Amino acid sequence: YEKLPTAVNITWSSINFKTILQWQPKPSGYFYTVEIHGQTSDVKRKCILTSETECDVTDVLRNVEETYTAHILSVMPAEMDNFEEPPFAVSEKFTPYSQTVIGKPEIKYYSQKGSKLNVVFKDPLTPYIFPNGSFQSIQDIFQHNLEYKLYYWKDQSSGKKDVTTKSHNFEVSIDSGKNYCFYVQGIIPSRRENRNGQESMVLCTSVGRNILDEYGTEVFIILAVIAVAVITLAIVLPVVLCNRKKAKKARAVREKELLNGV
Repeated sequence: YEKLPTAVNITWSSINFKTILQWQPKPSGYFYTVEIHGQTSDVKRKCILTSETECDVTDVLRNVEETYTAHILSVMPAEMDNFEEPPFAVSEKFTPYSQTVIGKPEIKYYSQKGSKLNVVFKDPLTPYIFPNGSFQSIQDIFQHNLEYKLYYWKDQSSGKKDVTTKSHNFEVSIDSGKNYCFYVQGIIPSRRENRNGQESMVLCTSVGRNILDEYGTEVFIILAVIAVAVITLAIVLPVVLCNRKKAKKARAVREKELLNGV
């Protein structure tokens, strides 16, 4: 065991409570086993005798407010059951409740009517489930500690405004007839770190927006090419038909002359 290298560069990666433990180096001639140690819970083993350098430990971190450390054991398979303690490396402490990253909210619906912009969004889901089998959302876990912020701005403008809510919809006053862009972001104000979650996709309203605003110069070029093609066809086609008609008439005259000569 003394000859086996131990894991280095151990990191926790967690989004919406889905937590992956990663480390280095790739093992050669030995394996890794991960032990999760909680402050109050029993030791749990994951990814036993793995040759990988990452391990999904989500299901053993269900007590999200507990603080955990990971022991990554370097082991030989034939010696797992002996009494000698294998060499191991210890991770930094990790508390899911205060360290997991809040993922992107999903925009379900938005509308702009007159001077009102309405945005309805959905919480990110976690890997944890209720007894009825439905997935818990981050709102179910954080409850009153979670709030959302809507950032919005006039289209083609750099001046952002924001408003905060603990519900799942926003209604803000805007300039009537002007298009607006926006995104939503989850926030945990009580945190010292990782306060701001991932930003949702940016969406824009299209009140009074014409096709060139919507799709840009590419559509203009395509429409111009089509227009030129139609005009060209309108000019060329009558000429071609006229020439064909003249040729047909001339051929008929020659055939008649030949018949008269016979």
